[in-house]
Amino acid sequence: MENAAVMMDLPEGCIANVIGLTTPPDACRLSLTSTDFKSAADSDAVWDKFLPPDTNEILSRSESAIDAKSKKELFLTLSHNPILIDDGKMSFSLDKWSGKKCYMIAARGLRIAWDDTPRYWKWKSLPVSRFKEAAKLRFVCWLEIRGRIETRMLSPSTTYKAYLVYKLTKRTYGLDWPAVVTVGARAYGFDYECPGLKEITAGIKHTAILVPQRKIEGQLARHHEINEVKFPNESRADGWLEMELGEFHCQGDEDGELEMIFCETSMGKSGLLVQGMDVRPERE
Repeated sequence: MENAAVMMDLPEGCIANVIGLTTPPDACRLSLTSTDFKSAADSDAVWDKFLPPDTNEILSRSESAIDAKSKKELFLTLSHNPILIDDGKMSFSLDKWSGKKCYMIAARGLRIAWDDTPRYWKWKSLPVSRFKEAAKLRFVCWLEIRGRIETRMLSPSTTYKAYLVYKLTKRTYGLDWPAVVTVGARAYGFDYECPGLKEITAGIKHTAILVPQRKIEGQLARHHEINEVKFPNESRADGWLEMELGEFHCQGDEDGELEMIFCETSMGKSGLLVQGMDVRPERE
């Protein structure tokens, strides 16, 4: 109480500077303690520190305008409602706990083998998708999904995790077999074909099963090294499934790209609906 009283005796600008050293949730809590704290905690001086310095540049890549009357309102909007950028091929949002940048790459922005062949893939509009279209797998043996994002677009000094965001259709086949997932740094402007998929994934174990564990309990015995197999997260707020592909620590001075891979090329499969790839900060 004594410390709070001392704080309240300080000028609002000083209080704002102190609150700006905390986190967005802390600022929201402090705004409820008193009218003096609310004025400082809700100020643009505080919330500007929680917004990435390149926020305006990122928003300029969107066709949708955000009518925010304050920095706090802008932050809260971006942390609850991802905005489409780059002609709708990517979404941008903020992590509500830290203000770190989050992205999702739309299926149209991914490198999906055979996605231009209607016999194998179909592009479908879905009201439950963040993007205009999702990719629906009809049938392939060579399932290769790869994404990329420039490391300069990520928040510095942050560990990111990448996820494949998808759904399974009623007629799913062959997706209960372990696939390869990996995330790694590549040179800026790298060529997907050099090196090829087989070279990049050589020696990486098949560990990712897209079908939820509860649906294939009786089949698990056929998988070798079962302790290393991982299953999707079913608790996304939007109802989609997500498979973790790997993680990457962004120092902030890298001049390259992050590549994310999901692949399985040994057997036929169908019934996959791909929304995109999520790239977001690891929750501390």
